[in-house]
Order: sequence, then structure tokens, then C-alpha cells
Amino acid sequence: MTRDEIPTPALLLDMDRFERNLERMAKHVRTAGKQLRPHAKTHRCPEIAHRQIAAGALGVACAKLGEAEVMARFGIRGLLITTEVVAPSALRRLTRLVAEAPDTMVVVDNRDNVDALARAAAEDGVTLNVMIDIDVGGRRTGAQPGEAALELARHVAHRGALRLRGLQGYAGHCAHVMGWAKRREASHAAMTPLMETRARLEADGLPIDIVAGGSTGTFDIDVELQGLTELQSGSYCVMDVDYRRIGGRAGDTLTDFEMALTVATTVVSVPTGERAMVDGGLKAFSTDKPFPPEAVERPGVEYGFAGDEHGRLTITDPSRAPRLGERIEFFPPHCDPTFNLYDRVWCVRGPRVEAVWDIAARGRSD
Repeated sequence: MTRDEIPTPALLLDMDRFERNLERMAKHVRTAGKQLRPHAKTHRCPEIAHRQIAAGALGVACAKLGEAEVMARFGIRGLLITTEVVAPSALRRLTRLVAEAPDTMVVVDNRDNVDALARAAAEDGVTLNVMIDIDVGGRRTGAQPGEAALELARHVAHRGALRLRGLQGYAGHCAHVMGWAKRREASHAAMTPLMETRARLEADGLPIDIVAGGSTGTFDIDVELQGLTELQSGSYCVMDVDYRRIGGRAGDTLTDFEMALTVATTVVSVPTGERAMVDGGLKAFSTDKPFPPEAVERPGVEYGFAGDEHGRLTITDPSRAPRLGERIEFFPPHCDPTFNLYDRVWCVRGPRVEAVWDIAARGRSD
């Protein structure tokens, strides 16, 4: 099957670019003396997770318990659930997951949650690996650095059925700071309290095996932190326009990783010389980020949403005007929610379809 025979709209993965991205990140973390546990919320695809682990990753991070359950079902191990698991029904599911995949880790930021986890684990005869979630300025989840984190870590360490493993600090608010130097300054300012908290816990005699954090935007910044042991960068494997535009160490564009993900569409109407319509609209792309001209692989046209099922192409160069039935591909503005719109990703190498992978954790919001 060729890529031109794929029904549209469709999510495409360029295998050559994807594999080079995996190799580059693996080499980067090895050189830095760190580890990688990439965030699977980017793709929610077990086959991509398997490829990341084969390239050297420890496992994958998962934003949700449901996402981790899917990964475990497909044989993925080394799971870290990066959002607190709190609901009573979810605790039972978590202990069943840990019985199947004992090295699974979960994060906590609250004593009551620690107590509930300990009770559930003891009742079900498992040991839960626990990380202390630290708020490093994102103002989402996480215990405050310093004394509050220390007290919580002590509480975990003294509860039966729990094993304290380390700290998590995700500075997501720094990931998209424009300009590498400014992003480095912001990330180091955010992550310094995490490093200080590690030192404080270790001075108290608490075991800290893992300190996890980092994003694709700070992949070559956070490895400078001696106390950080592993990166959670996720989008690097496919990239998107929003990450591309933040700038890298060497210029205004982040070019360390290649744009491996596209949405393929078909031109379904050319009503005027200045306008054409494709079959990819609001249901085909994430809508949380701007759709800049560089998101269109074809120069001379600009894209705009035109409803659920349609996209409008404004033709800025008549010599590049699309023909009826022509295929046009777009780079997603934001890869994570775009993946979550599709049941499968078509893996292409040049003009040929090499494989079709299920996005098996799609829609697992639990």
C-alpha cells in the first residue's frame, strides 16, 4: 500500500525521521550520564513505547492510570504514573496493575492519599513504589519543596506496603519559553528547589534513587542538573510546530529533532483560484495552539479551520495552487492532542506504508 492510498484525514508517522529522533535522544542521555523515561501521553501508542524502550528508555511515563493499564497490557514495564491516583475505585485498579507490573511507580503530594495507598496496597498484598511530586512552579499538582516535601517523604517511608523511590518535578511552564537562553534561565530557576529538596531528603537519610523531570523544550538544559537522574521528554519522538518554534541552542528553530508526524488530507474542492478545501477540519487537528504557515508542508498555501470536517486553504502563490484530489500533509501544531483524535497511525517510509499501529490508549481519560 502507498501513502497516497491511505484514507484521509489520517495520521502519518515518517519512520526514517522517527527512528533518527529516537537515536538522537538515546545518544543525548547516554552522553549526559542520565536516563530516559519518555512521556507516553504524547502518543498513547504501545508500539511507539516499545520502540523507545528498545532504543534505551527505562520505560514510559503515563499521565493517567488508564494509560498505564493499556501500556502494561501490551507488555510495557517501567511505568511511572505522573498524576496522583486518588479515587477509591482507582486505588483498586492501581493495586491490580502493580500485581501485574510490580515496578510501576505512582506520585503523591498529600498525606491522606499516602495513607489510602498504603491501606489498599496492604489489603491487596502488593508493595507500591512511590515518588514525591514536587511543585516546581507550574502551580498544578505537587507538594511544596523543602520542609513540606521532607515531611511527606518521611510519612511515605514509615508506612508499610510503600517504598519511597524519589522525586518528580515537572516544570511544564518552562518548556515553551521562547529562546534557548531564556528557557535555560527559567528552567534552572524552577528546578533548583527540586535539587535542594533532594539534598535535604538525603541528609535526612531517606532513599532517593530517582529524580525525574524535564521536557522536550528543556531536554538539553535539565541534563546540566547533577541531581536529576532521568528525563520525561515525550514530544521529541515526533515533534510538532509549537516545539519547533521555541528555538534551540543554535538558532530560532528547535532542529535537534525532526518533524516526523503529519496529518494527511485530500483536496475535496477548488471553488475559486484563491481557495481550496481539504477534508481535515476541527476533528483532524488539535485546536489549542495557533496554526502558523509553517505547519503546511506545501509552500504557497495557508490553512484555516472551516468547520468540523473541512479546512480552508488560502492560495498565496498561484503557481502552487492545489488540484482536486491532491494529497496535502500538515505538521500538527500540538502532537499530544492530535494523536488522541485518531485510532491508528500509519507508518510510512518514503511512498510506502510499512505498518499501521493502534493508538490503543486513545481516549483513556481515567
